[in-house]
Amino acid sequence: MEFLVIALVILLAFGIFRFFRQRMYLKTITEEQFREGYRKAQLIDVREPQEFERGHILGARNIPVTQLRQRLVELRKDKPVYLYCQSGSRSARAAQLLHKKGYEDISQLKGGFKKWTGKIKSK
Repeated sequence: MEFLVIALVILLAFGIFRFFRQRMYLKTITEEQFREGYRKAQLIDVREPQEFERGHILGARNIPVTQLRQRLVELRKDKPVYLYCQSGSRSARAAQLLHKKGYEDISQLKGGFKKWTGKIKSK
């Protein structure tokens, strides 16, 4: 029982640490802030291609988080990167990878695509 409590405390502490560390390099912005800046940024949808085809934010490029490491050459480090996924967890993973590779201006859409109310395009 004691071991379980210690393990739980360690897990909780690790989660809190990662949350605050992530906030140092990833800005989570509202839809309004996202709209204001995404035309000047690299707008990347990190969902899988079939999700992207069902609907995506106008002007977005689809680079699934599962392919991001291999496709980093498609992204510029000198321009802001705006990420989104369905709810926010995959874009956070993508941001972590980009941060490790030297990208500095990284933002994600708060609530992800499912909260987006703006124009969308579907194939």
